[in-house]
Amino acid sequence: MIDNKTLKEIADRTSKAVAQYWATRLWQQRRQQESGRADQGLRSAVTGGAQMDGFIQVFVDLIIDSGLPLEFIYRKKAIELPGFFRPTKEWDLIVVKNNNLIAAIEAKSQVGPSFGNNFNNRTEEALGSSLDLWTAYREGAFLTSPQPFLGFFFMLEDCPASNSPVRVKEPHFKVFPEFIAASYMTRYELFCRKLVLERHYTSSAFITSARIEGEKGKYNIPAPDLAPEIFAKSLATHVYRFV
Repeated sequence: MIDNKTLKEIADRTSKAVAQYWATRLWQQRRQQESGRADQGLRSAVTGGAQMDGFIQVFVDLIIDSGLPLEFIYRKKAIELPGFFRPTKEWDLIVVKNNNLIAAIEAKSQVGPSFGNNFNNRTEEALGSSLDLWTAYREGAFLTSPQPFLGFFFMLEDCPASNSPVRVKEPHFKVFPEFIAASYMTRYELFCRKLVLERHYTSSAFITSARIEGEKGKYNIPAPDLAPEIFAKSLATHVYRFV
């Protein structure tokens, strides 16, 4: 592989993206409050978008450093891909060269306090997106494209609510033992790992960050096999094949 500067600096670049995430979120909250709708401040931070832009830029630079020009990389515009169960789905980042789908990436996050419903929404969305894409791929939606890289990057707020054990309900059947008393942090770790084990995604990364320390760019990697470095190397290696 050619010398990839972004890959070498992935820890530092991830740190800067984490700081940008929290700064953007805080700015969105303040902007909402100043508009006179302070009661919707938290919703603005959730739905306002742009929080994950720092991470997306890291992926863009990583792809460029792997040898593919910017002209083949799409974000914010022209990011729709055909599905099998629905007409199209917008991805956070896609790479298309010579009518070949090379990569599609989702970068998501969750901040408290409502971890329960949001966890279900996030997992269902990620699973649905991968099922839709792979089924469309099987049916020839992407022409003669070789198997693309499908990536899922996730950041979770590190706080008491995400670390606390969560009770499961078993009115009829037993849940799998790894979910017993598992916190939402553990649930997300299991989810990201199983996405790859079951081949729904080519690679997945999972990081956590506390609100105050995150503003300084600090983050944690709960599981080594889900580290950003592994995700970045997998993406760079795949992209390099199409240079």
